[in-house]
Amino acid sequence: MGGEAQDGAMSADQNLSGKTIVITGASSGFGRGSAEKLAALGANVVVAARRGEVLDRLVAQIAADGGTALAVETDVSDPAAVSRLASAAIEHFCRIDVWVNNVGIGALGLFWDIPIEDHARVVDVNLKGLVYGAHAALTHFRAVGDGVLVNVGSVDSEVPLAYQASYAATKAAVLSLSRTLNEELRLVGQHETIRVGTIMPWAVDTPWWTHAANYTGHEPRMAAMDDPSIVVDAIVAACTDPKEAQPVGPKARASDISHHLFPDLTERLSAKIADAEVGKAGPLPHTTGSIYAPTPDGTTVDGGIRDRMKREDAKR
Repeated sequence: MGGEAQDGAMSADQNLSGKTIVITGASSGFGRGSAEKLAALGANVVVAARRGEVLDRLVAQIAADGGTALAVETDVSDPAAVSRLASAAIEHFCRIDVWVNNVGIGALGLFWDIPIEDHARVVDVNLKGLVYGAHAALTHFRAVGDGVLVNVGSVDSEVPLAYQASYAATKAAVLSLSRTLNEELRLVGQHETIRVGTIMPWAVDTPWWTHAANYTGHEPRMAAMDDPSIVVDAIVAACTDPKEAQPVGPKARASDISHHLFPDLTERLSAKIADAEVGKAGPLPHTTGSIYAPTPDGTTVDGGIRDRMKREDAKR
């Protein structure tokens, strides 16, 4: 058993060594963690985000650790910028083997309390930005004959969550897009060489929460947050073995199964959990977070939300 597991890990490492992998949203959270791990496995990583200076430091860190990386400052809501990202990756490394559509923003609050402009921005980044990335990736993959597209969705792709209406809507679209793309690839006979997968995590402790626009009146939090390492591992695995719909971790899998069996009950319980968590957090003035312009804070993989929640709960 141990020998088989070790052989499998070595095989995965060998499959990634020398491959070129584009990762959007790479300045923090899943994107940063995936870039670091994929570079350590020998992949050429092309890291993209709006914070160019943060990407430059990440590339320097990867290089110091013996890896290979290229930084391309990119706002995925701009189709021309996404096209430049693809061109830069191909020019520098000759081709793209894997594209990880990881970038995502959120607007927290009751739907009607969130300005319509913020909802529109969530759609521009989470849905349009993902479509732009998928289009650039698949155009290249079809030209070279193979490739893997990894779309990062959420458990919200399956289970809608109160206080995250537009975010949940875009993440449902992510899963629908992935499924449709796989069927279209099947129609043209390329489904075995070009594959599309969707990663669907539970709530995870990353800087996403502090970067989100927030109109709840409270600091962001959610019950039983997962560690980002399990999602990073899932993204890395999906680069060689993508699954069309992949809930990550026990809570995401249980929520997915529950929603298929008892959709109304699961949605009501999820809404009650979200509502209860909002009331436990400390006060916070309304903010647009970093959805329109990047902020210097929150450049790590872990968001520190669980530690704050422990302090809040200890005071109750």
